[in-house]
Amino acid sequence: MSGDGLRIFSLHETRALTERIATALEVPVSPLEERAFDGGEHKSRPLASVRGDDVYVIQSLHGDAELSANDKLCRLLFLIGTLLDSGARRVTAVLPYLCYSRKDRRTKPRDPVTTRYVAMLLEAVGTHCVLTVDVHNSAAYQNAFRCQCEHLEAAPLFVDHYCRTLSSETLLTVVSPDVGGIKRAQAFRMALAHARGDSVGMAFVEKYRSRDELSGGALVGEVEGRGAILYDDIISSGATLGKAAAACRAAGAAAVYAAATHGLFNRQAIEVLQSAAIEEIVVTDSAAGNRAGELAARVRVIDCAPLLAESVRRLHTHGSLIELLDPSGEILERRAGP
Repeated sequence: MSGDGLRIFSLHETRALTERIATALEVPVSPLEERAFDGGEHKSRPLASVRGDDVYVIQSLHGDAELSANDKLCRLLFLIGTLLDSGARRVTAVLPYLCYSRKDRRTKPRDPVTTRYVAMLLEAVGTHCVLTVDVHNSAAYQNAFRCQCEHLEAAPLFVDHYCRTLSSETLLTVVSPDVGGIKRAQAFRMALAHARGDSVGMAFVEKYRSRDELSGGALVGEVEGRGAILYDDIISSGATLGKAAAACRAAGAAAVYAAATHGLFNRQAIEVLQSAAIEEIVVTDSAAGNRAGELAARVRVIDCAPLLAESVRRLHTHGSLIELLDPSGEILERRAGP
């Protein structure tokens, strides 16, 4: 598509993903000056006019070896404010990974509800729309924002992956690694069954977390002799997946696979997942620059740029995002193909 008032900006830490999104849209990434100052301060200045334009800023808000989630959030906020001060008609924050989305309610007295505070910051600088992928709790996300907020699901990407890589003769069960993720896993199970034209089982593992310590581990559901697909939104420490994989193996699963949208992979995850009884771990590149490379033999990374590009296209042209949740994945195939 031609520019037609559409501009794409990216801070350097999400540049590679942004380039692929812009290529799919046939729009160049707009030039941006970024400067670091003594004391850790930073400025970003657009090097092209944005007056009257529909602007999309792409920034994944996960911490990595270079910058913390807080650093990336602050840089994003300042850039959005700068773009609006420079006359942009509308600014959409495209956030493949939204930081603090797991802290969406009070679980202890005087707990912060950080999801809401992040929403307030984005709204305070004038953000018109926020677009993200697989937040931890979509209801909390929708309730936190007063500006337009859109939520994408990576399930069609994983459905396509497993339809291509696993034999249609393989009996499968989708397993939620904890009770809280049952609805997410169930939606994925239904999409996978629809695409395969066959039934897919459902199971879950009970888990309790307090002060980062896990307990539980009982498996509910049938996995014996079947391929078990552990399905979650985030892999951080890997402890949840490790316990769930062990439970599936103990129950007689023929093979264990894992899929999660956001592969954060902290230091503990490298040790945990290298020893876990998982055949393959599949994540998207929503958290580009993570530690997936240290698990290269076990991890396959799926490009989420086609999904994000099509979403930007539809937002810019006032189209619908609902069809992007089509479990058949036909829209993504059509856009991603030659």
